[in-house]
Amino acid sequence: MKLARFHTGDGDVRLGRVDGAEVTDLTAEFGASLRALLPDLPELLERLAAADGPVHRLSGVVLEAPVDDPQKFLGIGMNYREHAEEARQAGIPVPTSQLWFNKQVSCVVGPHADVVKPDLSDELDYEVELGVVIGRRCKHVSAADAPSVIAGYLVVNDVSVRDWLQKRSPTFTLGKSFDTHGPIGPWLTTADEVPDPHALRMTLSVNGEVRQDWPTDDMIHDVHEQIAHLSQVFTLMPGDVLATGTPSGIGAPTRNFLKVGDLVRAEIQGLGALENRIVAER
Repeated sequence: MKLARFHTGDGDVRLGRVDGAEVTDLTAEFGASLRALLPDLPELLERLAAADGPVHRLSGVVLEAPVDDPQKFLGIGMNYREHAEEARQAGIPVPTSQLWFNKQVSCVVGPHADVVKPDLSDELDYEVELGVVIGRRCKHVSAADAPSVIAGYLVVNDVSVRDWLQKRSPTFTLGKSFDTHGPIGPWLTTADEVPDPHALRMTLSVNGEVRQDWPTDDMIHDVHEQIAHLSQVFTLMPGDVLATGTPSGIGAPTRNFLKVGDLVRAEIQGLGALENRIVAER
């Protein structure tokens, strides 16, 4: 099932079920918060599938970030073999363990929102990533049990300001957290529809030119290992978003950075696509 948050121009955000080119408004029965439903999502799937409500064409609504107010937005660095080699050749040491960083949740925007290129940098980069959404509060989760805490999956573009990643700050947080630099969506695809998150194809194009095209089976640390690793440290909460790494093809090695006016499309097989326009800072 594909669950989305949207509005029709009146400002009221609604919860909907996406069926092909239509979205059914489920707000009257379930409320507008997807995050509030996540702990009980497995038990609610049948009701959500059967629920009726006003039907809208997808082309006539504005999709919002599917997870409202996530508590955490975390990303793992250099988690694809080809991308790690790309970094090594650029003189960046390949980490010997999982390398996690924080994206401030204030960077989250919807699947078609504008992405702002900050005036203070000309090193704006893209990273298509498989996003994992945690479904229930959990701690000390084993890799074997990790599937039981996943609510679903979505597409992430981990937009990065390269010269702020480490040159201007000793951590990745600032370079990963500029406002609008966390497009997610276009909806949450529930975990029951994704039998193997390590068997998906990811692509990213800029103005129609494919820059990234790679399968998720090239992860160094798979999705379940990532959850096991993080949950040793802190409690994962419903709605937390984990960006699970990007493949090779980012702009940094060739200095092929994003410019104002570019249209970036990030897509994952079966999960949908993000399309975000790069705009100037106002």
